[in-house]
Amino acid sequence: MATLLIHNAHTIATQDDARTEMRDASILVRDGLIAAVGPAATLPPTAETVIDARQHLVVPGMVNTHHHMYQSLTRAIVSVQNAELFGWLRGLYPIWGGLTPDMIYTSTQVAMAELLMSGCTTSSDHLYIYPNGVTLDDSIEAARAIGMRFVATRGSMSVGQSRGGLPPDHLVEDEDAILKDTLRVVQRYHSAAHGAMTQVAVAPCSPFSVSRDLMKTSAELARAHGVRMHTHLAENDHDIAYSLQKFGCTPAQYAQDLGWLGSDVWHAHCVKLDDEGISLFAATRTGVAHCPCSNMRLASGIAPVRKMLNAGVPVGLGVDGSASNDGAHLLGEARQAMLLARLRKSLEAPTRDAQGNTQFGCDTAPLEMTARDALALATRGGADVLGRRDIGQIRVGMCADLALFDLRGLQFAGAAVHDPVASLMLCASVNASYTVVNGRVVVRDGQLTSVDLGPLIERHNGMAQTLTTMAG
Repeated sequence: MATLLIHNAHTIATQDDARTEMRDASILVRDGLIAAVGPAATLPPTAETVIDARQHLVVPGMVNTHHHMYQSLTRAIVSVQNAELFGWLRGLYPIWGGLTPDMIYTSTQVAMAELLMSGCTTSSDHLYIYPNGVTLDDSIEAARAIGMRFVATRGSMSVGQSRGGLPPDHLVEDEDAILKDTLRVVQRYHSAAHGAMTQVAVAPCSPFSVSRDLMKTSAELARAHGVRMHTHLAENDHDIAYSLQKFGCTPAQYAQDLGWLGSDVWHAHCVKLDDEGISLFAATRTGVAHCPCSNMRLASGIAPVRKMLNAGVPVGLGVDGSASNDGAHLLGEARQAMLLARLRKSLEAPTRDAQGNTQFGCDTAPLEMTARDALALATRGGADVLGRRDIGQIRVGMCADLALFDLRGLQFAGAAVHDPVASLMLCASVNASYTVVNGRVVVRDGQLTSVDLGPLIERHNGMAQTLTTMAG
């Protein structure tokens, strides 16, 4: 049996039901699963691999619930740096039309390298564009080689501009072909086993790029084969206006009509989800992938995350596409979620007395989100949104997905001595010293162990240049 010992950690934030935090504790891993957690003196001092964690904070491997990994090839494109969602998409569709299988493989590994080095161990990816022989297999093979736990979503677009959709006609697919290929990848790759490294979800892109029929048949296919469902919803004001004009209802009402609510569904963004929508999501346990950096980058707005959580909506974090975030640092995303929730509170109407006067110096209401709330979103919250009961916590029987952060770094100076867990969110975001996926150390001493990063970046940069040159 392969064994790993995380020995004598400074602090372990387990994210179990009680949010237990332990000092001077160890974690024993056996064959990819957590075998024991407890005071260092009570666990065996040796294993095949031992990590000295005396000056480290250990948290569950973080979970990314929404991404478009191919977009790492089109970061900081000049023409769309200052565009909102629809203009941004129209500017990038022609470039993405040049994607090749090799580009998908390489960009997926670049995106996953960023995530792994930030302490993220599980990620979904929404690939909805398939030009030039691209298949979802390209992403899955890249994930297996780099060692990331992966939820690959078979995205799709079927309604082009000639039919009132947003994407160019040459980038959409035939709906029968979409369903046939979706079934193929589900049957070939999806595993529902405890500790599965690869899962597949069904993911039509958005209400403005697929038909009502495809949304319905995709849901039927997913539920017939026991896999999850994912799409974009209520991302910004233009998204709302499109739904009202095209379908005569809000995005949440449209999702309800199509059968796209339920504990097997998660939607990306939901920035403009109204109170009725929040109630529908809560009642059906429909999940939300909150993408704060992307929502700010594209000026989409501030999602009502605290209102969702209070209502009982499952919420996780997503970095979203690398071209609408320009980064894939999940720890940084968690910090941004916390700060943005606090900003949202400050934008609300001030407290007033009975005479209508603003009250000063008497605000006793709690902040919208604490540091530990943000950590929960990044770990347990993401696991819940992806329907995973085997990740997101450090306890016996769970997958050995872990992130270790060195508390001796400059960013933690003067903070970790007070509260090492909160300092992870309150201080400047750092990379993980160690990242463990399924018991395998894929980041050691801050360096990726599973692929050679230098040649990967060089190959990726060449592809990025080729892609934009081809598009003119």
